[in-house]
Amino acid sequence: MHYTQRMEDLRKDKDLKQEAVAITLNITRQQYQLYESGKRKLPIDQLMTLCKFYNVSADYILGFTNEYKPLPKK
Repeated sequence: MHYTQRMEDLRKDKDLKQEAVAITLNITRQQYQLYESGKRKLPIDQLMTLCKFYNVSADYILGFTNEYKPLPKK
């Protein structure tokens, strides 16, 4: 699965609009839409923020695994 599809699926699973995720990333909805559509590459710092926001690993978002596990507690 391509990471853009995983981003969209995670957002929709939480019943969130693109605007809500964009606010979390401190960007505009239009900028987030470009990431989710694959028209712009997702920067690593934004990936890290999404991992924390959704409580999943980068491997899950990037599609290296389909195992949805929460991040380990510090």
